[in-house]
Amino acid sequence: MSSPVAASADTRPARRLRAGASLLERIPHDLIVLVARLSIAGVFWQSGQTKLDGWRVSENAIYLFEHEYSLPLLNPSLAAHMATLAEHLLPVLLVLGLGSRLAALGLLAMTLVIQVFVYPGAWPTHGTWAACLLLIAARGPGRLSLDHVIASRLGALTTPGSRHRY
Repeated sequence: MSSPVAASADTRPARRLRAGASLLERIPHDLIVLVARLSIAGVFWQSGQTKLDGWRVSENAIYLFEHEYSLPLLNPSLAAHMATLAEHLLPVLLVLGLGSRLAALGLLAMTLVIQVFVYPGAWPTHGTWAACLLLIAARGPGRLSLDHVIASRLGALTTPGSRHRY
């Protein structure tokens, strides 16, 4: 039979783990999703900036789409222009929290194209991007967003059974 001291010593690690988990569960969803929105927006914005020469898509970007990226079914010049536009517009929407779920889905689609056709070996990086984008798409942008402001004015903050807000 074990002594009361031994029994209490056995529960200390479990109690500490529960306390730690409880502390982590107090991190607000709004903060987590804001970090996800801003960080993934930064990744795509910076990528878009590398494709510009002033206000135009650079010749280097078009060259990369012709020779390195080789996307099927798309003209390389059109693909370079589309990617540059998406990498500037969608991150701005994420930062503002406007049309956040659609912006996240657009960037997730881009991520999948990059993963499958351009850099299949970069799955750890693309998986990290996908995790941020899926969080935004699935749980919404949080209260620190224009989506939340608009939804609150329309009286549509939550759906039945939903714990998360726009």
